[in-house]
Parts: sequence; C-alpha cells; structure tokens
Amino acid sequence: MVPRVIFGRGSFNQLSELLAPNRLNSKAPFIYLVDDVFRAEVNVTSRIPISYEDKIIYVSTEEEPKTSQVDELVEHIILTSKETPSGIIGIGGGSILDLAKAVAIMLNNEGSSEDYQGWDLVKNKAVYHVGIPTISGTGAEVSRTTVLTGPTRKLGINSDFTPFDQVVLDPELTNGVPKQQWFYTGMDCFIHSVESLNGTYLNAFSKTYGDMAYQICKHIYFDGGLTKKEAQDQLMMASWHGGMSIAYSQVGVAHAMSYGLSYLLGIKHGIGNCIVFNHLEEFYPDDVKLFKQMLDKHNIKLPTDICRNLGEQDLDTMISIALSLEPLWENAIGKKWKKIITSKKLKELYLKM
Repeated sequence: MVPRVIFGRGSFNQLSELLAPNRLNSKAPFIYLVDDVFRAEVNVTSRIPISYEDKIIYVSTEEEPKTSQVDELVEHIILTSKETPSGIIGIGGGSILDLAKAVAIMLNNEGSSEDYQGWDLVKNKAVYHVGIPTISGTGAEVSRTTVLTGPTRKLGINSDFTPFDQVVLDPELTNGVPKQQWFYTGMDCFIHSVESLNGTYLNAFSKTYGDMAYQICKHIYFDGGLTKKEAQDQLMMASWHGGMSIAYSQVGVAHAMSYGLSYLLGIKHGIGNCIVFNHLEEFYPDDVKLFKQMLDKHNIKLPTDICRNLGEQDLDTMISIALSLEPLWENAIGKKWKKIITSKKLKELYLKM
C-alpha cells in the first residue's frame, strides 16, 4: 500500500515541504515527469518547487507508455544527473504515473524495463517516488503495477516496489480535463470495481473498496445532482478506492481484451476498456446495461468497427496478448477458464468492436 497520502484542494502547494525530508543532498535532484499538456499551464508549472539540480521533463502522452520510453528516460536521467536522483515525481494522468513508477524502479535495477514485465520480478527497491494525479479514474496513483507496452506484449511491472511512497490528491488539478477524457477515465474506475466485485479473487478487503468505488461512480455518472467541485472530489476518491480494490483482487475480461487493442491499434487504456466493456453482456449483464445508460446520459459515442478490417494475423496477435493475462481470466471466470475462453470466442468478441 502507499504509505503516505495527502488529500485536499490546494494540497499541491505543500509539495516542497513533503519532498524536503527526502532530498539526499544538493547534487541528487528531484526529477519531475510532467504531462506535456502542462508545459504552458503556468498555474501548475510555476508551483513546482525546483531547487539545486532538480529538473522538469515534459512527456507526451499521445501514446500509451512503452518500455522503450522508460529506458530512454532512465538513460537520459543517468547521463544528465551528477548523482542518483533523490526522487521521481510524476504529475499527470495514468500514463505519467505509470512512467514515474517504472523509471523509479529502473534507476535501481539493471537491464531493460521489458525484463520486469510480469509479477514480482523486481529485485531492488525503487528510488523514492511520488504520484500527483491530474485526472481521476485510472487508479494508477495507488496500484502496485505500471502498465507498459513492450516489443511483444502489453503488461505491467507488478511488484511490491511499484507503489508510490507518497501521493498528493488535489482535486483542483483536474479542473481542465476534457469531457470525453473525464468520462473514459471515470469508466475505467467503474470497470475496475465491476471486475473486482464480480471476480473469483474477491475478498472482504477488496469488496469494501470496490463497493465504494462503484457507488461513487454511479452517483457521479448516473444519479447526478453534484456540483462540479463535489464531483471532482468524489471521483478522486472513487479512483483511489477502485485502485485499492483491484490491488487486493484483480481486474477481468475488459482489461484482458483491451490490452490487445492498445498494443495493436494504439488505443488508449480508458477508451479501450469502454469499447470492450460495451460488448460484455455475457459476463457483466447488469453493469453493461448501466454503462450503456451512462453513455446515453452523457452523449458519448464510442468508436465502432475498429476491428472490422483486421487480418487474421492481427487478430491472432490481440488474442494471444489477451490469453497471456492468465490471472485476469482466472479472476473473471475461475480456475477452469481455459474451457470457456477460447481463441474462437475472443475472435468473435473482437469482431463485434
């Protein structure tokens, strides 16, 4: 679990005092990985407490995080820093937070980040790292994984060393989120809770968090009646609770299949989950019905026919990636999932999308 969390409007202003006790020395910088959309956002960048050798690295999130991107960032930081950094601070959405976690891990572990895609492969503790989400829903601020697209697969670095040492939850930072992105990342949180609550890995701990995330998402996206500030505050809490729920259980069918869409077609995680979930009545009938009602309520039109013109080789690639995520299928279906989830079945589902 993340050991230290601060929540509240304006809490971003406390970043300097939160970081100060963790500075190793004046030559060991804090490296800020910041979403490129904030490059011209003075209200954010002017409040980043730069001192000594500290650096801001602006990172584009046009594409999902890649192992090659992590490796390039690590090499750049090593070559341009006098000493190992005091810490890595990620400021942005799920992609930036995943990159920050991965870079912090790789600064203390040899080889390429693709070598650590999987469960509990990391040997050495990451450098101190802080997550500051500027959009809510992904759960990346709390999860023990950092999802990366590698040369042959999309898979997280899932380990006890992955979670942030400190998280700053300031709802004010979500003010500029566009409506569609707000919907897709919120539905990522909704799907987290659905997959956790309906999974075979469910336990009292994960259920408590999953129930809370589910009800908050329903209140925000279906029931309505909240002010903008109330919705921002509550969605940030839903994101946290949804992430905690899957940290102690697992995700399911939507995530397993969306990884294939992301790897092959470059579709971003939140919208990819929505595209898949829209066709999963067989697995989550009541929740898919509610999801479609929320689509209509917010006038969101999902992309269609994205797999129609794919060849057999491309379909096989997506199917192979989905089937490789065995813990997700076991959570969703049970230990005998291979008797139900076949290549033929996944092909039929993908061709509906």
